Amino acid sequence: MSHKAGFVSIIGKPNAGKSTLMNALVGEKLSIITPKAQTTRHRILGIVNEENYQIVFSDTPGIIKPRYGLQDSMMSSVKGALTDADLILFVTDINETHDENDVLDKIMDTTIPMIVLINKIDNATQEEVEAKMAFWQEKLNPKRIYAISALHLYNLDGIMEEVLAYLPEHAPFYDKEDLTDRTQRFFVSEIIREKIFNNYQKEIPYSTEVVVTSFKEEEKITRISAEIIVERDSQKNILIGKGGAMLKKVGTEARKDIEKFLDQKVFLETFVKVVPDWRSKKNYLKSFGYEN
Repeated sequence: MSHKAGFVSIIGKPNAGKSTLMNALVGEKLSIITPKAQTTRHRILGIVNEENYQIVFSDTPGIIKPRYGLQDSMMSSVKGALTDADLILFVTDINETHDENDVLDKIMDTTIPMIVLINKIDNATQEEVEAKMAFWQEKLNPKRIYAISALHLYNLDGIMEEVLAYLPEHAPFYDKEDLTDRTQRFFVSEIIREKIFNNYQKEIPYSTEVVVTSFKEEEKITRISAEIIVERDSQKNILIGKGGAMLKKVGTEARKDIEKFLDQKVFLETFVKVVPDWRSKKNYLKSFGYEN
């Protein structure tokens, strides 16, 4: 029996729905989802295993023009995802009215097969959908175009079969039991970061990094310590909130999700630490797992 295996990179602008799509295709919540743009900072692999194939999806940060070191690293991970892809899934929001040239610069001249997924069509008219499909057909001449709602799992049928058609015959790249290339510690930090994105406004979520400093698995409980890194004292004060109320809320919400993720009782403690301008300092970016 022949076996197929390959890499499928999910590419698009911030907030196009890439993470929602990958979670839907993989059938697990691997990437954090928030209403804010630029939530995804790392390339995260989601692996779909069946007897005769293995599809390795890459969820990537939304494509932007980088303004500081962290964003440079985020765009480097997009470049890496495009380099080793067997297939590109280009996700575009049907409501997108801004310039998508940042994305097109990266994919216009590629020889990698491409499928366009026009997302968030729940409230669109048939005419709007057809107009967007015609636009992307002329612009990119992709192998296929799907009009979908990743959030509502609408019209995702058939995508997996289409993806498989472009994957080469190859032995599995990862163990067939693997769902992702990331560790439990990584996902714990992402869950905490998701709660920060959901609970704070403006610059706070983007100025924040979460580092799991201790992860101790005991028989009946997992004890986790995490540092929330911010850039200024004023951000630390906002993050903690009056009498520590905001930090406690974030910790409670995160702990509940971490318990579901680990399927075990969790004791979570969080501390806030100020590291001025960490987003532009290479040594900190490297220590936080960002490579450029």
